[in-house]
Amino acid sequence: MARAKRFELALVQLAPRKGDLEANFASIGAAFAVLAAEKEAFPNVVVFPEAMLSGYFVEGGVRDVSLSARDVLGRLQRLAKANAPKKTFDIVLGFYEIDEDDKLYNSALYATIGAETRVHHVHRKLFLPTYGVFDEERFVTRGRSVGVFDTANGRAAILICEDACHSLATTVAALRGAQIIYIPSASPGRGMEDFEPANVSLWRDIIRVAASEHGLFVAYAGLVGFEGGKGFTGGSRLVGPFGDLRVEAPFTGDAIVRASVDLEDVAVARAALPALGDLETNLPELVPALLAAEGETGARKGSPNGRAAKSAGKSRAAKGRTRR
Repeated sequence: MARAKRFELALVQLAPRKGDLEANFASIGAAFAVLAAEKEAFPNVVVFPEAMLSGYFVEGGVRDVSLSARDVLGRLQRLAKANAPKKTFDIVLGFYEIDEDDKLYNSALYATIGAETRVHHVHRKLFLPTYGVFDEERFVTRGRSVGVFDTANGRAAILICEDACHSLATTVAALRGAQIIYIPSASPGRGMEDFEPANVSLWRDIIRVAASEHGLFVAYAGLVGFEGGKGFTGGSRLVGPFGDLRVEAPFTGDAIVRASVDLEDVAVARAALPALGDLETNLPELVPALLAAEGETGARKGSPNGRAAKSAGKSRAAKGRTRR
């Protein structure tokens, strides 16, 4: 697949109407219309937040608002024809998914809309929070992998909200060749720090560190609005591969922010600070250590699988020493 070295990105933060698929699809169509009416060319990639089609805190109603990726793609295609005719672009969108086995997931898709409409990838959220105001794992199944995929706008990965809070997930994406990580998010505001919710500054730090450590772009799209008295903080932003902020939306209110992505910046950043290359060099030592730690954790919890993992880790470590 031919890749563009430079492309235009739009981050769209909206307040969905809880449980109302039709209204939220209409909001997406309206965003397409706004982008199509601007003087600037229609962006190559448009990114929407987590759970954009339904709102986040639907809990026991998740089945009622879940769709297959194929159904979402069809609806998006019709919206684009009506609101952005003759445009071909990529989209990242968070939604509750129902799969062919009737399982429910908190998912996000990456798709191309236009002449060759297709889904490139569906990411299913790995880390389902079950603390504080969250009880996500009661209602959806967790994903099992971090996928990296090729698009016309670079090699990409998607992580949903808390996935990106675990540095191992961003590391896996980078090691598999991602040049940009998309993070659809629904982050309720909590605490205050320097006249903004503390989670806004926390996300700023998480994204900056992930981008600069791995020399890649990170595009974050945050939900806004209120659900059950809990207010979401947008703060949608693009951070470059040196950890430099390229654009940022306010943490309240609907907004669309645009920025340019030059993938040559990834190569420049990785040459100037080869942290990712150093990590690749040390993987033969780190992987057995990680497997051993996994086994030790399972053993402490009294898990037979944990003891098996520990044994497997030792076996793989021995094989690694033989190869070296």
